[in-house]
Amino acid sequence: MQFIQLLQDNTTMALVVFGLLGLCVGSFLNVVIHRTPLMMIYSWRQECSQFMSEQVDMPQEHTQPLTTIVAADQPITLSRPASRCPHCAHKIKWYENIPLISWLVLRGRCSDCKAAIGLRYPIVELVTALLSILVIYQFGVNAAGLSALILVWTLIALTGIDFDTQLLPDRLTFPLAGLGLAVNSQSWFVSPTQSIWGLLLGFLSLWIVVKVFYLITKKHGMGQGDFKLLAVLGAWLGPMMLPLIILLSSLLGSVVGIILMRQQGESKPFAFGPYIAIAGIIALLYGSEIVNWYLGMYP
Repeated sequence: MQFIQLLQDNTTMALVVFGLLGLCVGSFLNVVIHRTPLMMIYSWRQECSQFMSEQVDMPQEHTQPLTTIVAADQPITLSRPASRCPHCAHKIKWYENIPLISWLVLRGRCSDCKAAIGLRYPIVELVTALLSILVIYQFGVNAAGLSALILVWTLIALTGIDFDTQLLPDRLTFPLAGLGLAVNSQSWFVSPTQSIWGLLLGFLSLWIVVKVFYLITKKHGMGQGDFKLLAVLGAWLGPMMLPLIILLSSLLGSVVGIILMRQQGESKPFAFGPYIAIAGIIALLYGSEIVNWYLGMYP
């Protein structure tokens, strides 16, 4: 408690401490981004194999090969197996895994085979550190600030996962939505009533749009994970921030979509969740200022 009080009394020290913490968390988020989809695939394969083997109308000679293949899968968690180079299977030592510093010392290459290490790894660590500093600067070292850190860190992980796989895992969005309701039971960001309505309206606003779009075009324009992510942000920030989040995410998504279409020469599906997450972080940090600025234009 004395250390927390020290950080509350010394803003500069707090920013430095949480910046360093953000670097470490960013390194962990790189693991989450990479391994969570693999863990989901492993789980799906296990469930599919079990389901097929339990169907009485499926001959065993058809299901047994599938069961044998899936049984040979190596389980994967966030901690096991140990991190290795994907090119040469070199086991990464602890001193090769120091956030940002190791990447710079190794000059972005594996110490064994010299294969390039993706630039995304230090970017995620640096972005997490910078956003952690902004959150603490904005909210301070208190319950609201620490809970806001959890929200931002999880949004960073969801952004990376969605960019890679166009998936927004329920194992992350559902707990985050529940935590938003719990946090606002103490009115840290909005009232409990606003939190509940934010969750409901966040989900329904995109769900209705997609359903109407499907009725008109017979095409699915958006994944259900996007509904859930907007519901998460509604639970945390309340319904009044939803228009801002939808507007910002639409602008960001439109700009990126146009750029991708010009580069690829055709329109292809792309992840929209990252832009909802980015808009949510902006709304968390500066939403009130943006709304007040906008309303001030119409006295």
